[in-house]
Amino acid sequence: MIVRHYLGEDGELAQYLTRQLNTPLDWPEEGDLNTEHVANIAAAAACDVSYDQAANGHLVDLFSALPLPGTPEGDEFWDALRRVGDEAALYIDPANAGGPFFKYLIDGNEGGIAGRVLSFLGELDDQQRDAVAEVIGGALDHNTFVAGGRYLGKLWLRDAETSAWHVLLASRKTYETEDDRKRFLEAWGNA
Repeated sequence: MIVRHYLGEDGELAQYLTRQLNTPLDWPEEGDLNTEHVANIAAAAACDVSYDQAANGHLVDLFSALPLPGTPEGDEFWDALRRVGDEAALYIDPANAGGPFFKYLIDGNEGGIAGRVLSFLGELDDQQRDAVAEVIGGALDHNTFVAGGRYLGKLWLRDAETSAWHVLLASRKTYETEDDRKRFLEAWGNA
């Protein structure tokens, strides 16, 4: 559905291909794989894969803004996070998660890391969440982010939660969602 919106003679992708690459959509005319087919493949891949990869990358970026494990600042930060986050913090604690924590995410096991982040955040009560926000906000570089610590921490938590959700949602396989989408479209079409 999304892909077809951008194809056709007036679509952005079609205009790009014909203008920048000087290839009409039906070129080569006798070929089994023409420019329009390539555009369909590229657009479908971009809609699915890039969203998933962007969510994964963003989750890594959020954690990379925190103090690094194994440094004096990092040891202090992660110790403080364990104190205020209690057992929930074990889900994301570097000592508990192991060295390849984010390598798994980059290598395609995005659901495991996102699940850990959501488990961590889901187990925090309101007081713990505020305390964790304070610790995270205090650790963020205020020269870069400008705003106050607690506010920054709340933004970080909200963004991590949403990003982890996006990772899990995007990691669903087509075969898992195909029947659901058909039922969805049929139900909405009949409404």
